[in-house]
Amino acid sequence: MTFGAFRGKLTQNRILRDFTWLRVGGPADYLFQPADTDDLCDFLRELPKDMAVFPMGVGSNLIVRDGGLRAVVIRLGRGFNSIEIADRKVTAGAAALDAHVARRAAEAGLDLTFLRTIPGSIGGAVRMNAGCYGSYTADHLVNVQIVTRAGACATLRPEDLNFRYRQSDLPDGAVLVSATFAPPEGDPETLAARMADQLAKRDETQPTKDRSAGSTFRNPAGFSSTGRADDTHDLKAWKVIDDAGMRGATRGGAQMSPKHPNFLINTGTATAADLEGLGEEVRKKVYEASGIKLEWEIMRIGESEDQSSVDSSAEAQAAKRHQ
Repeated sequence: MTFGAFRGKLTQNRILRDFTWLRVGGPADYLFQPADTDDLCDFLRELPKDMAVFPMGVGSNLIVRDGGLRAVVIRLGRGFNSIEIADRKVTAGAAALDAHVARRAAEAGLDLTFLRTIPGSIGGAVRMNAGCYGSYTADHLVNVQIVTRAGACATLRPEDLNFRYRQSDLPDGAVLVSATFAPPEGDPETLAARMADQLAKRDETQPTKDRSAGSTFRNPAGFSSTGRADDTHDLKAWKVIDDAGMRGATRGGAQMSPKHPNFLINTGTATAADLEGLGEEVRKKVYEASGIKLEWEIMRIGESEDQSSVDSSAEAQAAKRHQ
């Protein structure tokens, strides 16, 4: 395939397991790491229109199947991780880590503390409308900057993204490059103390030392934890998984964490097939036990190892749904 001029790094047949927190995944046809936004625009403008594009963050919420991905994976790096604070607004590059953004904002007296315990980067937080403690990314978003599949820069407002629980919409093939937030104000010391408390509670209840991708399934109730003492647990994903007897369940090197049964972990030898297969077994058991159909929160993309081919249009749709 012929590519236009670019300044970033392009690698063919790049194994993706090194870029995912679960450490599984086969090769992408190409991996492109742009130098900056202009470089990304130039690359996408010249990329053949029939080539699927999949924007990839830090891989914290992702299973890449063992057969890999028939697409150009766009992975944003240092040119996209800036954090700027001005006029009581926070603008963060898509590659900026959620935790770093929360800390920088708190130091400036701006409350994005809900991001502190969310694994991943700002691009993923916007795409998945990440949230916890009763706050969501959409609640504080002013706008996002994207590069379209045609290689043009554009700005979108929250109403353009159709935010809902753990979902949003972006134009086909678009790559989100930065986001601007208008958080409420707060005392820096109070915000720092709140984040320290959140981290302590997370470490008590979640397998933070294990190789996981965060929460595996969306809460059936359609909302995140509020953090309040009266928060109901009747329809939390971990509760229905536990009630179905799947806490600690295993398949190959995959396990539902004994500490928190909504965390799918790689014990060291898991394949993507092990992980996804165990997840589907959990969904089946929960449905049999309660009639509840759990929805994946972890994105699964690509083809299985024994799959000889995947329709390119299907891959394009996967890229659209799972950016």
